[in-house]
Amino acid sequence: MTVLPGQAAAATGDAAAPADPAALVDPLVLAAAWLPSAEDGPGPTMTLSTVGLDGYPDARTVLLSRFDGERLHFHTDARSRKAAELAELARAAVTLVWPEAARQLVVVGDIAPVTDAEARAAYAARTRYLQVLAWVNDREAAERDPEHRRRVWADFTASRGGAALDPPSTWAGYALTPHRMVFWRGAVDAASHRTAYERGPDGSWSQESWPG
Repeated sequence: MTVLPGQAAAATGDAAAPADPAALVDPLVLAAAWLPSAEDGPGPTMTLSTVGLDGYPDARTVLLSRFDGERLHFHTDARSRKAAELAELARAAVTLVWPEAARQLVVVGDIAPVTDAEARAAYAARTRYLQVLAWVNDREAAERDPEHRRRVWADFTASRGGAALDPPSTWAGYALTPHRMVFWRGAVDAASHRTAYERGPDGSWSQESWPG
């Protein structure tokens, strides 16, 4: 196992797949090479895994709102199961997969609420569909038939016209600070490979190579 300083220099060459698996590389730099920047707006979908209130794992797909170079942001309804689970245990894992590039990134870490300004900025960057969804996608509507949900949607959009929307009071944002990051790369002419990084109490990163 090798240990990195808190902020190692960026790797040269292909930052996503260093030629030497044992090379000292900052995993946040690697993540930045794989993920869209904060200026690019919302990123890809990812699987968010939490510990359910019953003790069993729970998982669902959410949108990566942004990667700010340190944390991965996502947003949800404050009344959701995941919000309740994160209130009970503020730890989670996210998994992002790029099949066409034979890449996977798994990030495990600690969760904290984002600021109100960050939450509003993320809402403003959403498509109109997702902005409306944040307003009307509640448990009452979920328990009704599809025709009722269409009427609720149509009534809401008609009442707002083309006016800009503010986030509803139930709009909740979270950011995951990585504790462990595992980068997987596939290959057609060799075994797949994982590079795992874990952050120590002093902020330094340890690095290991795992079989794919």
